[in-house]
Amino acid sequence: MGRATFPFLVVVAFAVFFATYNTITLIANRRSGGSSPESEVEDLMGGRSSGFFDPVVRMPNHVKKSDQKKKRLFHVALTATDAPYNRWQCRIMYYWYKQFKDKPGSEMGGFTRVLHSGKPDNLMGEIPTVVVDPLPKGMDRGYVVLNRPLAFVQWLRSTRIEEDYIMMAEPDHIFVKPLPNLATEDNPVAFHFFYIKPADHEGVIRKFYPEQMGPVTNIDPIGNSPVIIKKSLLERIAPTWMNVSLQMKDDPEADKAFGWVLEMYGYALASALHGVHHILRKDFMIQPPWDLEVAEKYIIHYTYGCDYTMKGVLTYGKIGEWRFDKRSYLRGAPPRNLPLPPTGVPESVVTLVKMVNEATANIPSWKADE
Repeated sequence: MGRATFPFLVVVAFAVFFATYNTITLIANRRSGGSSPESEVEDLMGGRSSGFFDPVVRMPNHVKKSDQKKKRLFHVALTATDAPYNRWQCRIMYYWYKQFKDKPGSEMGGFTRVLHSGKPDNLMGEIPTVVVDPLPKGMDRGYVVLNRPLAFVQWLRSTRIEEDYIMMAEPDHIFVKPLPNLATEDNPVAFHFFYIKPADHEGVIRKFYPEQMGPVTNIDPIGNSPVIIKKSLLERIAPTWMNVSLQMKDDPEADKAFGWVLEMYGYALASALHGVHHILRKDFMIQPPWDLEVAEKYIIHYTYGCDYTMKGVLTYGKIGEWRFDKRSYLRGAPPRNLPLPPTGVPESVVTLVKMVNEATANIPSWKADE
């Protein structure tokens, strides 16, 4: 299969400009009352030569050697709403960022919570925050994370970011050790999500990733978080990620196929459209209760509920005699000093609860249900 032609790349470049301009203009007009929620967001396709690419990218040796002398700081950014459920997770996440930021081995730089509720909340003085606009009312159709790519587009355009790299994170991430910059200039680093399988959805994928772009194996099995990426690459990818995600949500077949991970597919597709491939690191993150040990991992992602009998037997899918599930605290924060898991529960779950307890014990004015 041949390389993309020059006329095709010209069309791509024009489409990128036009689609991004339309979406940003839509948000700007909304503030001034000049646009309806039904305004369309144009299609967006990036360009890349065809050909197979192994998604597991090894870090070049020359990069490893150069990093020994010079720190390559990355800015930690997470998107969030002003809902109580998001607020308490952000506070815990920021607490642990501060504990490890200046430790040996860390290349963490600044931190920003990108708040896409359109207005300040009560954490503005506690967590460095930039407020951006959400999508026009009704456009996300209840799928709140569809606001994430638009939030990054606005933040990147409106904020001076000192670091050359950015880490995209989420409120339910907890750093468990100092995090170095695992990315290279050309290849971001990401976590391999087992449930992101582009090849299983080739018929749908081809609506957004045409054959001239190459095989669907060019699309990495990732989401946008956790990812460490060169800022200049993210500035290219983010508008495409925004537009492709909106297009997929508007497509009934894609919406049904991808469901709650649609925006993750959007980021993976956008990266491939721009010819960007990620280093996949298994040690980037663990997800209890399925991952049993913390070991040398960097992040705990507590997206799944942890349910156990008092004998330490997992009862996933059934509420356990002992449980920790972030969804138990949709309306407000958990109390301090949560009960520790019973004997026999994996180290990953025990560490998670201990770290939540340490954070809540030390965060000023922590109140349950707030």
